[in-house]
Amino acid sequence: MKKKFLDLNIPNKSKSVEDRIQLIKHQEVMLPLPTEVEISESGTCNRVCSFCPRSAPAFEDKKEFISNSLHEKLCLELKEINYRGTIRYSGFVEPLLDKNIFNLIKMARKNTPGSNIETVTNGDPLNLVRLNKLFESGLNKILISVYDSKEDAQKFEDMCKSANLDKDQYIIRHRYYSEEQDFGITLSNRAGMMEKAEYKIESLKEPMKEPCYMPSYTFFMDYQGDVLMCGHDWGKKVILGNLNKEKLLNIWFSKKAMGIRKMLNQSNRNFTPCNVCDVDGTYMGKKNSEYFT
Repeated sequence: MKKKFLDLNIPNKSKSVEDRIQLIKHQEVMLPLPTEVEISESGTCNRVCSFCPRSAPAFEDKKEFISNSLHEKLCLELKEINYRGTIRYSGFVEPLLDKNIFNLIKMARKNTPGSNIETVTNGDPLNLVRLNKLFESGLNKILISVYDSKEDAQKFEDMCKSANLDKDQYIIRHRYYSEEQDFGITLSNRAGMMEKAEYKIESLKEPMKEPCYMPSYTFFMDYQGDVLMCGHDWGKKVILGNLNKEKLLNIWFSKKAMGIRKMLNQSNRNFTPCNVCDVDGTYMGKKNSEYFT
């Protein structure tokens, strides 16, 4: 079996996840808040990569964006708990297509001064002016996934240097490698959503018998307010709640969320979509998961 490509950023991200554990009392027990709040703040992307569920013929691109009111509700609830984890604009989309992204980052920074704010981009909408504006708005780190060439990677490296960014403020991710090198990505079947993609990855016939720690540290919300179990659930098979109708902490500590964590921490993936998912969910978050056992 060919060895999977592993993202070089995984060790750094793993350390960040553990370093930012923040405990809060829930039913007389101290439990961790999500160390990562990921916001998939639109329904659109300008690319259709072969190794992405967007390359499936039936995948619908929606040019819709998160409302200020929903984003403000999220930020105010994070402010209430003095949130100091990571807020990341990423997910199923290209965040920089949202013309409001600078205001969203400003809002997050104003309400969570101790948080680490990141965005992941393919770099297509990026130029030096926008790069500077992102950091002026309160961004801590930008992760640029370069899909076309080594020359493009160098272009973005030079751009970040022109913006006087330190090495800990940006990461250039080389995603232009060959299919034999997994395109430079830690590939997965996206919880069963890659069967009809251009680069087809089969769903598992039998569930993995390994734990998954992702729901123990990730709060993943899309632009409609739906909170998913994790960012690999492109099919939205498990919705834990909706922030338009519920509070963040109520969703995070809901019976449904707690039950899923317990099952996954015990290597029980016998439920949709985890039963068909091939993601190794043990690269980070073990320390977070131990609080939920």
